[in-house]
Amino acid sequence: MDQGPQPATAQTKPDETNGPSGVKHGFRAFRHRDFRRFWVGALISNSGTWLQNITVPVVLLEITNEAFWTGIATFAAIFPAMLLGPLAGNLADRFERRKVLIAGQAGSALAAFALWLVWIAGVRDPFAIAGVAALTGLFSAFTIPAWQSFIPLLVPMEDLPSAISANSLQFNAARGIGPALGGLILALAGPSWAFLGNSLSYSAVLIALLIVRPNQTRQVHVQRRVGKGFVEALRYIRTQPGIGAGIGLAAVVAFFGFPLLNFTAVFVQQVYRVDQGFVGLLGGLLGLGAVLAVPVVSGMFGDLSRASVIRWAVPIYGVAIVIFGTSTHQAQGAFGLLLAGTGFMMIVVTSNTAVQSIVNEQIRGRVMATRIMTFTGSYPIGALVQTRLSDATNPRLVVTTAGLTVLAIGLFLQTQSHRLRRLDDPTDTRNVLPI
Repeated sequence: MDQGPQPATAQTKPDETNGPSGVKHGFRAFRHRDFRRFWVGALISNSGTWLQNITVPVVLLEITNEAFWTGIATFAAIFPAMLLGPLAGNLADRFERRKVLIAGQAGSALAAFALWLVWIAGVRDPFAIAGVAALTGLFSAFTIPAWQSFIPLLVPMEDLPSAISANSLQFNAARGIGPALGGLILALAGPSWAFLGNSLSYSAVLIALLIVRPNQTRQVHVQRRVGKGFVEALRYIRTQPGIGAGIGLAAVVAFFGFPLLNFTAVFVQQVYRVDQGFVGLLGGLLGLGAVLAVPVVSGMFGDLSRASVIRWAVPIYGVAIVIFGTSTHQAQGAFGLLLAGTGFMMIVVTSNTAVQSIVNEQIRGRVMATRIMTFTGSYPIGALVQTRLSDATNPRLVVTTAGLTVLAIGLFLQTQSHRLRRLDDPTDTRNVLPI
């Protein structure tokens, strides 16, 4: 396998900082009908998922009064995506991605419905609730690489950066809508309606998947054994420093920063001592902050280099976590979460765009599975570690330390411009595998 491409230069990649800008340019992926349909269905479905994601920690915290249980629930729901990553990536490259998504989303809907049944049956055992909630994560684990690899089949390659940003926009908009709606439902109707709402929300994305017609000629079907296919992906990533940098950034952010979501319920109960309905508002601010980053990551201000965005986004994210971690009042915490949502969106979307833009289509599904494995492994482990430390010490100390760590990493990256430039490497179009 030959070496990856050299860093982008004036000859290999135009100066993106002076590229076209404006709303029309930033949202050019929405010109395509199938992308619009899938985007709306995904927004509704993911809003339901976050409705459940904010409800499960709340009910577990009320049942056990231990922050660690929120970490256990996160670990059980997300860690399967890491364990099943090689298989899921193989499925995304081997079979029609739309069919893989339909099967996985249907399974997730049934798992969410099972959680509703458990709750209305009066089961209040934390092991049972976390276990059934984990089934949703188990089914999702099979579809995440296919989801990420499905987006390029809905738009032309020139609109892929816009589509990736828009896909992240709907995910983060759902991260605002779902928790905000969850807080309202918890306050007015109780957890059972939140669990039922998530189950029903999957119908939106299933309908979208049934009616869209992706460009199947763009997908290269690769027949590989799971183990061999995964090893090929790891070897390929070693030849692509830009992809490796994008994956590494996502892992660091997931471990130190993303457990912030778990701590919203903890801070409301143990630091601010206000009504649990406030959890939804705080979670919604994370999503709102992410939406505020859309002009940067979608290209409205011109196609900024990915290296430039990361150079500023990581320190901003670290400062935001510190602001939240040092807060003793919900107003300061709310501001910190709003800023954290912006920083998180900039980092995750930019690193994902780098991987999606550079990767060769022949190995896209397995590379995306590897990226997802590192993210979904780092986040639940970080949540477990941080929530356990929170019970042993106090949540403010744990979150503040995590924020200072992210800030230190951001300052270090200021000295690594040569490595960050690899995030802007051109697309790899070689014939890298014997098909």
